[in-house]
Amino acid sequence: MNTDKIYAEQIANEYAPKQTSKVKALRKLDAKAKNPASIFTYVFGIISSLVLGVGMCLAMGKIGAGTPLTIGLGIVIGCVGILGASVNYPLYKKILAKSKAKYASDIIKLANEIANEE
Repeated sequence: MNTDKIYAEQIANEYAPKQTSKVKALRKLDAKAKNPASIFTYVFGIISSLVLGVGMCLAMGKIGAGTPLTIGLGIVIGCVGILGASVNYPLYKKILAKSKAKYASDIIKLANEIANEE
């Protein structure tokens, strides 16, 4: 067994241009369609929960002076956080639908090409 030949082939394969398959391209398009909605949802959800937490801390007097003004402010800030968390999923669905519509023709075309090859 010629190990030098095997080693040389491995090195050559590393530097050879990579052939991208249509399935990989389809997966990339699918991810490209879904990632913006997911990223927005995670970021917006984290921010909304942090706003809710700050509002709760103000309302319970853990931060702030515990005066009626800070308690009222905490309730208002907490309600804003609850509102943000409540609209997060509908916003996700709307962004996902818009993004899927943007890439739908490319994805369907590529999927049909893959299905007709076999």
